[in-house]
Amino acid sequence: MEHTYELAIIGAGPAGIATAIESYAVGMRDIILLEKDENHNATIRKFYKDNKRVDKDWKGQKIELDGTIYFMDGTKESTLDFFDQMLDHESLELRTHTEVQKIVKNDDGFEVFVAGGSIRAKYVVVTIGRMGKPNKPDYKIPPSIKNQIHFTLDGCGSGEKIMVVGGGDSAIEYAVELCDRNEVTICYRRGTFRRANPTNQADIDKAVSNGSVRALLNTEIIELESESGKVKVIFSDDSSELFDRLVYAIGGTTPSGFLQSSGIREEDGKPVHDENYQTNISGLFVAGDITQESGGSIALGLNHGFAIANYIKSL
Repeated sequence: MEHTYELAIIGAGPAGIATAIESYAVGMRDIILLEKDENHNATIRKFYKDNKRVDKDWKGQKIELDGTIYFMDGTKESTLDFFDQMLDHESLELRTHTEVQKIVKNDDGFEVFVAGGSIRAKYVVVTIGRMGKPNKPDYKIPPSIKNQIHFTLDGCGSGEKIMVVGGGDSAIEYAVELCDRNEVTICYRRGTFRRANPTNQADIDKAVSNGSVRALLNTEIIELESESGKVKVIFSDDSSELFDRLVYAIGGTTPSGFLQSSGIREEDGKPVHDENYQTNISGLFVAGDITQESGGSIALGLNHGFAIANYIKSL
């Protein structure tokens, strides 16, 4: 007879790992974490620059931790070490390189479909993030310049003219990171960087003041073209400029196709859930960034895991 796990968790980021740890703490043992990338916390590994600050109170949100996990401010590296230690301590089953295609409810639980087969579980928690699917611009990216368009710093070198598009924390961090060895412009459709945390606001103000970064505020891009091996950026005022490459940091989107294929209802771009983070399908839960307006708070994800674990235990 095919094995049935007590709990399957899709996504091994902070919320997924917290759900596993808190579920273990309340007595569940047959738990599997499914992660499509090669290691846990892929978003932090890919989208956070080295030594980036990671705050418990993200964007100033004061979050009191509810569960057994004691998380504190640190860096990208210390945060990854923290989650490494949690996974090692509890000897939880983490299956990487495993992308979930859809979830199907059956009479005695769920069947989680992956490439080449499926996994059965009594309960399922979806903790996939938003940044795994970065937002892309509305205008077309010509194929001839596709290799010069990025959504992380991967592929960026030195001695280039680069434009970073966006005005949040990631965009500012990318611009500041790149400006030591490149000519950097940051383009943002609003007039200030008020969405960013205070540290990043101070960093970009300093970089702009000393000439390390040029800021194009209240500026909209309407089109990209290829010209002489460069990216030609055309702005809404009909002006244009050539860049070696562009880096977009304009947020991420909920993977609606996956949610829909699994029968999870959405409203306003987020999965619908009750106070226990249970979706419209009994026994199927959501946690972490996917439930948040803009994502990013590790502490909230940890609390989601605690709430779900205790609710399942009470059933």
